[in-house]
Amino acid sequence: MDAAHQEAAARAATAESARLPQPAAESARLPQENVPEAARAHEDRDRHQETAAKSRELQRVWYGEPLGTLFRRLIDDLGLNQARLAAVLGLSAPMLSQLMSGQRAKIGNPSVVQRVQLLQELAAQVADGSVPAAEATVRMDEIRASRGGSVLSTGQTGSTSGGAPTVRRVVREMQALLRSVASAQDIVAAAALIADDHPELAELLRVYGAGRTSEAIDHYATHQG
Repeated sequence: MDAAHQEAAARAATAESARLPQPAAESARLPQENVPEAARAHEDRDRHQETAAKSRELQRVWYGEPLGTLFRRLIDDLGLNQARLAAVLGLSAPMLSQLMSGQRAKIGNPSVVQRVQLLQELAAQVADGSVPAAEATVRMDEIRASRGGSVLSTGQTGSTSGGAPTVRRVVREMQALLRSVASAQDIVAAAALIADDHPELAELLRVYGAGRTSEAIDHYATHQG
């Protein structure tokens, strides 16, 4: 009888253990519980990439190329780092980073747009040797101190020795003003609407709002002559 009782007790213990949850099976279910979180992370990443791509396309329309490309070229040509470029432009370092990565599309401050254009002009002068490196450093400090101002600004940056703005400076400020309120495509569309009744005004919008700086300088010289 004792042996029979022991055998029955052993069978009961085996059956009970079979009914208990198995650790291996439980652990196998854990990754499945994390699937929704992983899917959300993937969706967020795709959404951020799509937003950045759209921002870069808008920047191409507004500024001629993505700002990441433009700013990296200025950094290389002028021997800057990202923090120094942000300081010269009058932007915070996080804002500059967002513009470069496409998290933010547009430069909201017209004065910053003008500083970008002045730095582009300076970089071209450094590249062709007309401005030495030492003078470029001084010029960047002047650009940093400038507030952009109106077309009639008489600040030192981009001015002649007599204090009057150069033609290029005036033209770049007019371009910056137009492009700070509308994209090149919108300006061209607006010009088309008034072309029949006001052809000269339409030409002005097209040249300064969507044309090259050299074309705008020629237009300015022709009408100021």
